[in-house]
This record gives sequence, C-alpha cells and structure tokens, in this order.
Amino acid sequence: MSAPLSVRSAGRRFVGLTALRWLPVGLSAPVTVLLASARGLSPADIGVVFAVYSAVVLLLELPTGGLADAVGTRPVLVLSGLAGTAGTLLLVGADDVGAFVLAEALRGVGRALDSGPLEAWYVDTVRAADERADVTPGLSRAGAADGAGLCLGAVLGGLLPLLAAGSGDSALVLPVLAAAALTLVSTAAVALLVVPPGPTDAPAHRSGAAALRAGLREAPLVVRDTAVLVSRDRLLRRVLVISALVGATLSTLELFGPLHAAELTGSRTEGSAVFGVVMAVSFAAAGVGALLAPRVQRAARGSAAVGSAALALLGALAVAAVPLGGPLVLGCLFAVFYVSNAAAWPLWKAVLHGRVTAGRRATALSASSLALQLGALVGLLLLPRLAEGPGLAVGFLAAAGALLLTALVSLGLRGAAAPAGVTPVS
Repeated sequence: MSAPLSVRSAGRRFVGLTALRWLPVGLSAPVTVLLASARGLSPADIGVVFAVYSAVVLLLELPTGGLADAVGTRPVLVLSGLAGTAGTLLLVGADDVGAFVLAEALRGVGRALDSGPLEAWYVDTVRAADERADVTPGLSRAGAADGAGLCLGAVLGGLLPLLAAGSGDSALVLPVLAAAALTLVSTAAVALLVVPPGPTDAPAHRSGAAALRAGLREAPLVVRDTAVLVSRDRLLRRVLVISALVGATLSTLELFGPLHAAELTGSRTEGSAVFGVVMAVSFAAAGVGALLAPRVQRAARGSAAVGSAALALLGALAVAAVPLGGPLVLGCLFAVFYVSNAAAWPLWKAVLHGRVTAGRRATALSASSLALQLGALVGLLLLPRLAEGPGLAVGFLAAAGALLLTALVSLGLRGAAAPAGVTPVS
C-alpha cells in the first residue's frame, strides 16, 4: 500500500486534476449551442436539450454522491469520465432534438458522477494528514485551476472553427472531438492519481464486486442521513438555495451568451470566435476571482455572509448591463461576473465543509450540485420562452434578479465565520 499523501501533495493533485477536468468543457462551451442552432434547433429546442441535461443530473446527484461516499471516489470519477466521453462523441453526429437530448443525457450522467467526489477526496485527504488544516486556500487554488482550464479550452474551442478548412457545422465539430479526446486523458489521470485517503478497511479500499455490492447497500443510507442533516441545518439550507440561484444565472449566460454574440457579429462562425474569446477572458477572470477568495474573507473579517453577498451584488450589476453594449462590453461584463462568482464559491463551499464530516461529504456536495442543476433546469425551461418575444435582454435581466436574491440569502450565512486558529493549507 502506498504512503498517505501529504497536504501539499493532495493540493497539487487536486489542482492539476481540476484543470484537466475542465479543459475539455471549455473546448466545447463556445460551440455546443451554435452547433445545435446550425443543425436546425430553435432557442426553445436548445433550452429543452439542456434542460434534459439538468434533469438527469438532478435525478442522479444524491444517488451518485452516496455511491462515492460508500464505494470510494476513484471508481465513480472514472465512470464519470467514460460517460462524459460517450456523450461528447454523440454530439458530433447529432442532427435533431432527440439525438442532442441523448448526448446531453449521457453528459448529464457524467456530470452527476463528477459533481463532488474529487473535492471530497481532497478535503478528506487533507483532514487525514492534518485535521486542523484550512481547506479554503486549496479550494481557492482549485477554482483558479478550474478557470485556467476553461480559459485555455475556450480559446481553442473558439478558434478551431476559424482554422478549419470546412465551414458551417462541420467546422464547429472540431472542438467537440478534441473535448472527447481530452476527457479520456483526464479519466486516465484520475485513475492514476486519486489514491484512497483512509485506512485499508475504508470503503475506498474495497475492490471489485464487493465494493459495488457494499456501495449499492450503503448509498441510500448515506443519502438519507445527509438529507436529514440538510433539513436540520439552517446554514446548509441556505447554501443549497444559493446554489439553485447561481444555477439559474449560469444556465442563462451559457444559453443566451453565444446567441447574443452571434447577433452582434451577424454570423455563427464569427460568433463562436467572439464568444470563445469572451469565455476565455471570463474563465481567466474566474481563476483570478477564485484566488481572491481568501482576501475577500479577510476583508470581510472572516464573514462568509458579508463577503459573498457583496460579490453577488457586483455580479448582478454586471449581468444586468450585458445587453447595453457590443462584443467588448460583453466580454468585460462577463469577466466581472465570473470574477465575483468565482471569488464567492470558496466561501460558500467552506461553509458547507464546516457543517459535514467525512463519509457524508461527497453526498453533501452532490446536494449542492443538485440544487445548482435544479436552478439551471428552471431557468432553461422558462427563460428561452420568456425571451422569444421581447428578446435576449429579458433573460439577462432575469439572471441579474437571481443574483440579487443570492446576495440577500448570503446575508443569512452569519455565524459561519472560519474557526479561529486553523492552519492554512499551503
């Protein structure tokens, strides 16, 4: 058996695997909506397709989180990568609503399996090495790696269609193929680097059929216990509400952003390039924002409530102003939102991790992701139809309203300040 990882080693692996996980997502982000549009899907059709993705994640979040807590994080992460690769490859040949729905459903399975295990593995590994270690700086650096991976992917995903010899939807397929290949690379890296943090009799050390049987028996119990914990904990409930509101905001920007860019440029191909740059800048800004989280926490005197509420208010102002300008304004305002959102997430996550223990952590993270997808689902089903008449500006204003509510709910996190005397993770 290999020696347990140190706090520093766990942090390096967590950051590297996070960047590699989100690089293929960044590759496909600028072109997925435009690919569906080029193949005849309306904004409402695209909303339905992505609503199916959110619905699949919604249904599977807690069961897959419970499975990760029961079986171990590594096998669940490997399954996630395989499902994500299959769904991404299906996008290449999708030519109608049904085919896009199937592809996004598989991608949803991969996302549900992936929503909490890697972060749970990191926190458990750090706590096994030093139970007093503060995980907020590590979560912050992982957020920066998340932004860096998405940024690089978005640059490549936006530019590849311009460099392709073909035109139309054939050019838009190239980033999707690259995303599938990189997802396989990420899966292989997870299999090599995610080692169990606990003793040899922990669930993560079980193998084969015994692990699967034990996981299937234990997962419902873990889900039940976590649901009881959330129902009784005021701060956890607020974190879940915040996740839902942010989910509605993100789904709006991901759906209407590329369509708005195409409107501004008058071309889907040029729109993909513009939106690729916009998203690259935004994801880079998110990386910077995530690194700012500890400073925001100190400026707010350790208050997650004050810090995250101020950041949500800043994001709301930026999103509300998106329809007022051209491509340059679009890029700047998206960047402001992504900075504020990325800086707030480690504060919200630190509250969550302070309320749960090992053995429930992946399930609690899945509950947060479930709430995020529920908010995204509601946004995807309602906002495209709302915007079909008056235009995309209505969707951006609705997203800004969701962020204002996020700020109000965040103020209720008072009492969740970081404990005194914790040792920062280095």
